Amino acid sequence: MSSAPSIEALTAALRRIPDPHRGGDIVTSGAVRELRIETGKARFLLALVEPASEKAQATLAAAERAAMAVPGVAEVSARVVQAAPKASDGLPQKQAIPGTRRVVAVSSGKGGVGKSTVCVNLACAMQLAGDHVGVLDGDIYGPDIPLMLGVKGKPQGSGDKLFPFVAHGMQVMSMGMLVPEDQPMIWRGPMLNKAVQQFMFQVDWHDLDWLFVDMPPGTGDVQLTLTQNTDITGAVVVTTPQDVSVLDVRKAVRMFERIDVPVLGVVENMSWFQPPGSTERYELFGSGGGERIAREFGIPLLGQIPIGIPVREGGDRGAPITLTDPDGEIGKAFRAAARRMVERVREMETANPSRSRPQP
Repeated sequence: MSSAPSIEALTAALRRIPDPHRGGDIVTSGAVRELRIETGKARFLLALVEPASEKAQATLAAAERAAMAVPGVAEVSARVVQAAPKASDGLPQKQAIPGTRRVVAVSSGKGGVGKSTVCVNLACAMQLAGDHVGVLDGDIYGPDIPLMLGVKGKPQGSGDKLFPFVAHGMQVMSMGMLVPEDQPMIWRGPMLNKAVQQFMFQVDWHDLDWLFVDMPPGTGDVQLTLTQNTDITGAVVVTTPQDVSVLDVRKAVRMFERIDVPVLGVVENMSWFQPPGSTERYELFGSGGGERIAREFGIPLLGQIPIGIPVREGGDRGAPITLTDPDGEIGKAFRAAARRMVERVREMETANPSRSRPQP
């Protein structure tokens, strides 16, 4: 009986395939994305500069043959996506956020799916795991993170730097700390983009293993500013099981593909409701939305998070459920999703060591 194939063996096989546009092999050039193996099936994306060209299709075919030749691989699922230009191709190089090792964008295609709740609780799960964690509230129009983490007051600074607040041991920054709670944000695009840039590069983040960025819903100007100019490790997309959410999340996934940000996986929120004291589960928003996104785009389903009254209560009083009840059903679901996210990041860094960054 043959042993299960390893990521290392698959990566070594793909290193023999040249990148048709940028030179070197497709692993070293960063063309191989989202590489993983599931029960003998190898999956990956090829991010190439000219995805519709004959050279790109020939490269895809060669990569598929190389993957199939790896002992233990029974099936290969791969596709070509558009690669963003490098700095040498005419655009500025993406900047690393000082003081951070990995940056994770938590995004959704629409509001109302619990994106901020997922962001906060993934961050809390990594904090419980012993890592140094920060949370950046990039949802300029609806900054909920201060409420969810119990942060009040205005941040201090020195020179051109703002000092983040610390809540539950995590560094936190949000527009909600800079403007009154009842004041609407009526800024136009240039002002918003400037604020986003300041939050990323003029906050004194320090010694962070993970910075979680709560993205605004949708795929507009602020999202592009956050992702096009910043060295982001990957994105977690949040959906509910219902079709209307899945439809919009597809747009978010495609946005990340177009701007060269790896998608780490999908979290399905509000998967079911189980009344206290009951064993019955009620699928209030249908079922299967997260699984459909995972199958369609070849990305992992990181977790399914049930609805629970303690989640809402904890968010309202600044005490996230993952911290207050880490061993309860919902706390364990968030912690499991965070572990799968870490596994995906490690797989990516093994497949493409250039994406790995040392400790800040």
